[in-house]
Amino acid sequence: MKLKLLPAFRTLPMAMLLALPLYSHALPSDANQQIKLLADKATYSERTGITSYAGNVIITQGTFKMTADNITVNLSQQRSINSAVATGRPATMQQVVTQEKGLAKGQANKIDYNAVTGIITLTGNAKLVQNGASFAGNVIRYSLKAGDVEATAGGNQRVELVFPPNNNTNQSGVR
Repeated sequence: MKLKLLPAFRTLPMAMLLALPLYSHALPSDANQQIKLLADKATYSERTGITSYAGNVIITQGTFKMTADNITVNLSQQRSINSAVATGRPATMQQVVTQEKGLAKGQANKIDYNAVTGIITLTGNAKLVQNGASFAGNVIRYSLKAGDVEATAGGNQRVELVFPPNNNTNQSGVR
């Protein structure tokens, strides 16, 4: 079962649309911040541009943060990050989407981060939460740039979406 949320929006009630804060842009200042990596062990190959980090690994850039047991980073020739693959029990990521929308948090057994496209793929027991709304499935693809989310189920599992209640108190009664 595969769920693409963008086309489904045409059938969701307006109240549910307003409850989906993930459809916004990440803080533009994050891309201009330094990248910091912390780990118990690091290895780097000059020939391949691949750096591996092991043991309580933390990678940060502005409000973006990823933690894992292991992270492998692929660097460009200019030494900027092209991609990172994090594994853990679980590996986690978080980022402030906007000041108004707050913090988006994700976790999975494996997190693939494509720094060029800004797409994060959470695989294996994946969950993404923001502002009371949550997405869970086997695979979740999340665009840090556009805020788009795609959740896919696996095996006997189904995609689960949970939306916060509508706090609109201006609803009129039947009488």
